[in-house]
Amino acid sequence: MSCSAPPSLLLSSPHLLLPVAPPLTVSPSRSCDPRSGDVVSWTSSIGRLARHGHLAAAAAEFSAMLSSSTSPNHVTFITLLSACADFSSSPFSFQLGLSLHSLALKLSLFSSPRSLLLLTTALIDFYFKIGFTVVARQLFDRTPLRNRYTYNAMIAGHMKNAQINEALDIFLRIPSRDLVSWTAIIDGCVKNGFPEEALEHFRKMQVERIDPDYVTVIAVAAACSDLGALGHGMWLHYLALKRGLLGNVRVGNSLIDMYSKCGRIDFAQQVFDKMPKRTLVSWNSMIMGLAVNGRSAEALLLFSAMQGSEFKPDSVSFTAALTSCSHAGLVDDGLYLFQLMQRKYGVTARAEHYGCLVDLLARAGLIEKAVSLVERMPMKPNEVMLGSLMAACCAHGDVRVAERLMALLIQVEPDTDSNYVLLSNIYAAMGRWEGVVKVRSLMKELGVKKKPGFSAVEIDSIVHQFVAGDHAHAETEEIYDLLDLLHFDLEFYGYEHTIAAGAIAEAFSEGFID
Repeated sequence: MSCSAPPSLLLSSPHLLLPVAPPLTVSPSRSCDPRSGDVVSWTSSIGRLARHGHLAAAAAEFSAMLSSSTSPNHVTFITLLSACADFSSSPFSFQLGLSLHSLALKLSLFSSPRSLLLLTTALIDFYFKIGFTVVARQLFDRTPLRNRYTYNAMIAGHMKNAQINEALDIFLRIPSRDLVSWTAIIDGCVKNGFPEEALEHFRKMQVERIDPDYVTVIAVAAACSDLGALGHGMWLHYLALKRGLLGNVRVGNSLIDMYSKCGRIDFAQQVFDKMPKRTLVSWNSMIMGLAVNGRSAEALLLFSAMQGSEFKPDSVSFTAALTSCSHAGLVDDGLYLFQLMQRKYGVTARAEHYGCLVDLLARAGLIEKAVSLVERMPMKPNEVMLGSLMAACCAHGDVRVAERLMALLIQVEPDTDSNYVLLSNIYAAMGRWEGVVKVRSLMKELGVKKKPGFSAVEIDSIVHQFVAGDHAHAETEEIYDLLDLLHFDLEFYGYEHTIAAGAIAEAFSEGFID
C-alpha cells in the first residue's frame, strides 16, 4: 500500500464536515488495575463491557485507561466505535463517537496504513448509523487506502440511509466483490422496496459462482415473499439445502414466511415439521401463515400445541391467533383469546390486537359492537381499523355508520390517498357513481394522487407486473389486444357502455377505484 499524502492531514482537513466533538465526561472506572494493565488487557476489558451493552461502563473504563500510563491504540478505539455504532440511537453513543474521532486525531492514530484503514472503516460505519452520511462519504473519498471492508461499510451505510444509487455506485467500483458486498446490495434492495432488483443481483451473484450464506438466503427469501415469486423461492430452498443451511433456524423461519406468502402453505408446513430446532418466531410464522391462507382451524390447533410446548405465546402469537379467529368468523373464540392474552399471559393489548378484534366483529356483522370497541380502546384508531369497519359497512349496507367513519378517517389521515379511494369504493358499492366522480374531482383539485397498485404473476421464473394504464411492458401491444378482445366479448353478451360506466372505467384505469 502507498500513501501520497500524510493520512492525518487527509482526515483532519478543515474542509471535512466534522461536527464539534464534546469532551469525554465519564468518571474513570477501576475494574482494570492501571498500574499493571497493558493495552491488550484494557482493550479486552472495554470490549467485554461494550459487547454486553454496558457502553457507559466501557467508556468509564476507557477514561480510566487515559488516566493511566497505558495509551490506547487503534484497536481500543475501534472497539468503542463499533459499540457506538451498534447503539447509534442513544445520545450518549452519539457524543462518545464524536469524542473518539476527535481524540484519535489528537493522538495521531491515523499515522500508519493499517490503523488508517481500520479506523476509517469503523468511523464510516459509525457516521452512517447516526445519519451523518456526508461525513461518512467524505471520509471514504479522502482516505487513500481502501479494502473490501471499507467498500462493504459504504454499501451497507448508503442502503441503511435509503441512498440506493450511491450504494450501487460504490458496489460497481469494488475491484473484487465478495459474498458480503453482494449480500449487502441484495438486502439493501429488499429493505428499500426493490425486491425485483434484489433477485436480479442474486442472479448475477450466482453467475459469478459465489455461494450464498444464511444471511443471503434470508434476504432473497424476503424478496420472493414481497413478489410472490414461488419459482425463485423454490430454487432458493434447493440452494439452501445444497449448502447445508437448513439447520439454521433463521433460514427455516424465512422459508416458512416465504412459502406462506406465496400461497404454498403445504411447503411451509413441511419446512416447519422438518426443522431440527424451532424458536418462538418459527411457531408464530407458521401460525400466521396458516391463518392468512384460510387454514384457521389448523392455526388454532398449532397455537394450542405451542401453549403446551416450551414456548410461551407473545404479542405476535396472539395477533396470529386472533387473525385466525377473524378469518374463520369465530367471535366467541376471539373474545376468549383476547381476555386470555391479558389475564393469563400478561400480554398488553396493542393496536394490532384491537385491530384483529375490530375486524372479527365487523366481518361478523356486529358493526355497532366494533364501533363501540374502537371508541373505548386506549389508543386512537388507525387507518387499518377504520378501513376494516368501512369494508364491513359496504358489505352489510350500513351507509349511516360508513359516512360517520369516513369523516373520522379523513380526520385521522387527511392527506392519505387511500381514504379517498375507500370513499369511492363505498359509493361504487352503493351504485352512487356520481359520488365516485365527485370524489375523484376533489382529489384532483387538492392535488392528491393515488399511488398505483399493481398485480403480478410469475411465469417461467419471470415476475411480470401490471399497472392500470401502463405501456412500459415489453408485450404491451399483445396485452391491450387481449383487453380489446375481452371488451368486445362483454358487448357481445349485452354489456352497454354508458356515460356513467365510462367515468367509472376511467377511474379504474387511473387506479382510483380498488
